[in-house]
Amino acid sequence: MSERKVLNKYYPPDFDPSKIPRVRQAKNRQFTVRLMAPFNMKCKTCGEYIYKGKKFNARKEDVENENYLGIRIYRFYIKCTRCLSEISFKTDPQSTDYVVEAGATRNFMALKLAEEQAVREMEAEKEEERTNPMKLLENRTKASRGEIEMVETLEELKELNKRKVVVNFDDMLHRYDEERQSEAALAAAAEIEDEQLIKSVFGERTEDGTIVKRLVDDGGSSSDEDKRPKKQAKMLTIKATDLLAAPLNNAPKNKKLNPLVKIKTALIKPDSAAASTSSSTTTSTAPTSSTAPLAPASIVKPSLGGLSLLGSYSDSSSHSDSDN
Repeated sequence: MSERKVLNKYYPPDFDPSKIPRVRQAKNRQFTVRLMAPFNMKCKTCGEYIYKGKKFNARKEDVENENYLGIRIYRFYIKCTRCLSEISFKTDPQSTDYVVEAGATRNFMALKLAEEQAVREMEAEKEEERTNPMKLLENRTKASRGEIEMVETLEELKELNKRKVVVNFDDMLHRYDEERQSEAALAAAAEIEDEQLIKSVFGERTEDGTIVKRLVDDGGSSSDEDKRPKKQAKMLTIKATDLLAAPLNNAPKNKKLNPLVKIKTALIKPDSAAASTSSSTTTSTAPTSSTAPLAPASIVKPSLGGLSLLGSYSDSSSHSDSDN
């Protein structure tokens, strides 16, 4: 069985297309198309209302010997949904609409008919003015008379308003000018204040385009000095090496010595005055407790610090090694 949907048909070798008989069709034949009713209509036979947008299977044909600026005009045939009577209408390219020909009447055409009537009357008047100069003169005199009457009515209304309300326009304009000047002055003052603030923050701009900021002089007045923010006092930081360089007089005098630590005596021969002072200091710093063992007192100079004690300690150790 061959395929139903194929792209290529089989043509035998002896096929001659000229031998195929051709049927001559009418020049203006009708086509069946699917369309929607373009407007509301009423059937003349049964009075059935057909609303706009109802779908029909219509027959379409070209209207012979009718066109608009080379645009073809088409005619459509539909059947009434109730009595199946035929209704025909055609296109109208001039007004971009449709025109009913037979079988029905178009609904809601009062407004359209009124507009068409007004257009026809205007065209008739213009045509009459072109052909009849006396009619044109009469129309012009009527128009000028109507303008004069309108101006008179406006003047009468103005006089009535002046009787009821008395308004001095000069004073009103003077007040308006004063308000405008005051607003301009306020705007100028605000702009000057903004410029001063910008100069105080960012500095002034010179002729070459550079910005120079004004620095405060050192020799200013006392009021300027008071306005300056006071510097906060620096916090004193204590280093670990400061304890070694501190004098021994600041140490507490009643501090007890550790009995397990033995202090080597420095072999320094002090003067007579220094010896008396050193003996007094050693006796005062000695422990008074009866339970703690007595430690030998070190003989040092009263003005020496912690670093000098280290130096004397190293000297004493060297001396002791030499004595041994």
